[in-house]
Amino acid sequence: MTIEYPGTYWKDYELLDSGDGEKLERFGSYVLARPEPKALWNKTLSAQEWARATHTRFKPGAGFAKAGKEDSGTWERLRKMDDQWYIRYRGAQEGLDFSLRLGLTSFKHVGVFPEQAANWEYIYRETSTLVVSSRQSGAPRPRVLNLFAYTGAASLAARAAGADVTHLDSVRQVVTWANGNMERSGLQDIRWVVEDAMKFARREAKRGNIYQGIILDPPAYGHGPDGEKWKLDECLFEMLRTVAQILAPKDSFLVLNLYSNGYSPLLGETTLREAFRLKDGCQMESGELALRDRFGKALPLSIFVRLKR
Repeated sequence: MTIEYPGTYWKDYELLDSGDGEKLERFGSYVLARPEPKALWNKTLSAQEWARATHTRFKPGAGFAKAGKEDSGTWERLRKMDDQWYIRYRGAQEGLDFSLRLGLTSFKHVGVFPEQAANWEYIYRETSTLVVSSRQSGAPRPRVLNLFAYTGAASLAARAAGADVTHLDSVRQVVTWANGNMERSGLQDIRWVVEDAMKFARREAKRGNIYQGIILDPPAYGHGPDGEKWKLDECLFEMLRTVAQILAPKDSFLVLNLYSNGYSPLLGETTLREAFRLKDGCQMESGELALRDRFGKALPLSIFVRLKR
């Protein structure tokens, strides 16, 4: 198991401090204070230092963090700032460069999960390798499917590497947001799909469609556009069994990311191995994605499993 952090080359994001159930983050020019249940330790900076640095703080609503409910609340403005703004991700690899629009949503999210930078680097690297191989062999460009794709940073990483990308999310407004990120980044031709992820994967399997890369970042709870219910504990294995039918048997990769509390890298790895009925000849790695604040405190936020074959 490995622990991976965003590289110091990313200048538009920084975790300034964490503790007492909160995190203090800089996104571009603005500093935000948000709840973080995993920050069990004490803050290093004083309350006065947090207040002086913070542009806006998220105030949880009554349903915050309850199972099956969205983390709704409001933002308390402490200093003047824009409602929407852009940050840029310039990765460790040449060509991995895109822009993301951020905004203050009622669910405490802002349009990006910074710890995912390590996955973007992996997706770009593996996709680039497949693109080079396809050019040398005269094969079609590799196809990458991003399920539960949110505002599309992983889709942008795959597209920047040269893949044909399908981006799927069940929320139309989020897909529109992702499309804007693509245009701002100077990219084009991502295929946008607003649909339930399970339905789409099953249909692709029936049609015999194959992808060389698949990315999954499913929520603990969710709903499709027609009210389809998603519960991670109940649906993950079936989803992976379906995805196993549409991932190319060789020269392909899969990235699975999980945020649900209580999930370990070993649990994710075993679930993926059993769903795919894996044997020898595959490479698998798993670990945690984390952020480290200015004072060296490591904040683990999700687990990942990556399959390469």
